[in-house]
Amino acid sequence: MTSFDDILEEVGKFGRSQKRIFALLCVVSMPWAGVYVGIVFQGFTPDHWCRDSGVEQWRQACGRSLADSRRMMAPLLNVSGELQHSSCEQYDVDWNATLTCDAQELDLSGTPTTPCKSGWEYDYEGRRSFVTEFDLVCSDAWLMDMFQAMLNIGFLLGSIAIGYLADRFGRKLSFLMSNVFNGIAGILVAVAPDYVSMLIFRMLFGFGVKGGWMAGYVLITEIVGVEYRRTVGVVYQMFFSVGLLVLPLLAYFITDWRWLQVVITVPYFLYVFYYWFIPESPRWLLSQNRKSQAVEITEAMAKENHRTLSKNIETLRDDNADPSATASFMDLIRTPNMRKHTFILSYNWFTSAVVYQGLIMRLGILGGNVYISFLISALVEFPAAFLILFTIERVGRRLPFAAANVVAGAACLITAFLPDSEDTRVLHSLEMFGCPYGWCCRGRRVLVEDGGGLRGPAGHHHDLRDGGLRQHGTLPHICQVSLVVLLWRRCANVWTDVRNLGVSVCSTLCDIGGIVAPFLLYRLAVIWLELPLIIFGILAFLAGALVLLLPETRGAPLPETIHDIEFPDKVKLKGMQKNQQLNTLLPAPNANISTNQNPASV
Repeated sequence: MTSFDDILEEVGKFGRSQKRIFALLCVVSMPWAGVYVGIVFQGFTPDHWCRDSGVEQWRQACGRSLADSRRMMAPLLNVSGELQHSSCEQYDVDWNATLTCDAQELDLSGTPTTPCKSGWEYDYEGRRSFVTEFDLVCSDAWLMDMFQAMLNIGFLLGSIAIGYLADRFGRKLSFLMSNVFNGIAGILVAVAPDYVSMLIFRMLFGFGVKGGWMAGYVLITEIVGVEYRRTVGVVYQMFFSVGLLVLPLLAYFITDWRWLQVVITVPYFLYVFYYWFIPESPRWLLSQNRKSQAVEITEAMAKENHRTLSKNIETLRDDNADPSATASFMDLIRTPNMRKHTFILSYNWFTSAVVYQGLIMRLGILGGNVYISFLISALVEFPAAFLILFTIERVGRRLPFAAANVVAGAACLITAFLPDSEDTRVLHSLEMFGCPYGWCCRGRRVLVEDGGGLRGPAGHHHDLRDGGLRQHGTLPHICQVSLVVLLWRRCANVWTDVRNLGVSVCSTLCDIGGIVAPFLLYRLAVIWLELPLIIFGILAFLAGALVLLLPETRGAPLPETIHDIEFPDKVKLKGMQKNQQLNTLLPAPNANISTNQNPASV
């Protein structure tokens, strides 16, 4: 019997056919960036203050500016040691009787204040986000967090449901149907008439996006050789970073969040045409006893790769079929080592989602040019990905993973605690730090903008003119990128029969982290802007420490049984003994072996 891996030797492990399919599927990662972190632009909270019809009439009649309106009607509040005009309160006076065109300053100290009665005015230069459309500020600011939380709830449900459908009905069909679903749900988000319907459609959008992306990921990894899966997986995810580069350019030219949503959604309709360009996974077809279709697709791949198949194709079988193999959640926590691995990996997936989403969404609440800040943040993801490709096979998985966590945690804590004037020196210290991820942080010092300041979720303005590092808020971001990709490699600490279940459990914790992240960021930032960074730093430090408790998987065979997990030293010893036996039995490479011996002397 011949396995599909054996046939791939003849087909070509990464030939022209696989490269074409891989290129098509990589494009799918790009719009996912807009879905995942589009809230930075779609949910941007600009500077705002109370609206009053009397003040509006005064401004129009007297030719005054928006700044004059706010200065007149908004009381001063002490925010982080600075006096700033309130975004959520106004003086409780009759402005029609109070304001005249000659008025420059009014002494309203001691005048009672009241929450905004007639909505808000926004300083947003002709742009519109769903925050400004639905007035999600002040006491309703927490409702903005639900926009991202509902997306991650959709991710959670969709990855489970579409994962099941991909196993039941095939990778290709699940991928195509999820993209049809994504297109419809994405347009519904764009035309949502109110806040509640927007949240429902947003959850449905997330339901299809992640599941479809994962179906594409599984499909491409199932048709390439084992030695190419690592590179294919990392590059597939790197196109998410390409999408991050495109997103701020789109958001800059598309000023309405609804039209930006449409542009993000349109590619999912185009992916439906992949029906004619990508095949079903031959591995899945074999697992469903559909051998004739698997052979047909395999022969087509070989033809495109200019390869000729031998008669081994006639004995092709499913090399993973094991009808007696079953797995349950209890298998992940029943034994000590397995329980430890499950906890550590789940915590790291959770932490990665919280810190990564939190840091990238933080760009939306910082002052300066959010488009340039976001672009820089996306650019520096690429060196991190390349570092991963070049280090995990040479250094291993555990140490780079732990180092990335520690550097991310340190960068978060340093950024939070040191004064702005110290930022450049801190950055230089990180660059000189021996960990290569510190080098990737060097892009943080550039492009100090006009010092516009920070607009938090509740609209409080924080002046940051003295430092550019906090203004861009991207120092810790590059280090966390490493964790997102490395987490996929840590699944080797789970034995074969429960590996898929283990990935599903860890992915669930990742989605839960995404649900928590917006509340952790936006609500804590209202208390103190740097408080979320302290939480992120602590989480990352703990993750790095826990990773050191895991075994190194570089060069080690994947564990096949629970015994391999619980007694790794015995497995290693057994492997060494087997290698010694092979070395004893096999002749030396330079041995002189005669094939013309006299039979009588043998």
